[in-house]
Amino acid sequence: QLQLTESGGGSAQSGGSLILSCVASRDINNYCLGWVRQAPGKDIESVVAIETLGPITYGDSVQGRFTVFRDNAKNTLFLQMNSLKPDDTAIYFCAADEPGSGNSCSDRADEYAHWGPGTQVTVSS
Repeated sequence: QLQLTESGGGSAQSGGSLILSCVASRDINNYCLGWVRQAPGKDIESVVAIETLGPITYGDSVQGRFTVFRDNAKNTLFLQMNSLKPDDTAIYFCAADEPGSGNSCSDRADEYAHWGPGTQVTVSS
């Protein structure tokens, strides 16, 4: 069973930056990966989705402010969050799933098979 563990959450001022890390228990090179967030009273939202063949899709609300990158040698996925806004306040989850036929990945944020416990990000104005 793949295990994911996030870290790096915390508090920031509006306009500030945070970086989240997600350490996987094994090689995640061939997984569909993503960062997903859930704000109080709101549905889960895809922050960024990474397909097995490389395409990266950012959510509209974070495009241009957040950047995902990885350290394959350490089985670690990162999320650099810049120009933070109060609306970015949420629990952030690292998620992964085995790809489907043709290395396809689901485009639904709630269909990942493996989830970390989440890390809280709070942005104050």
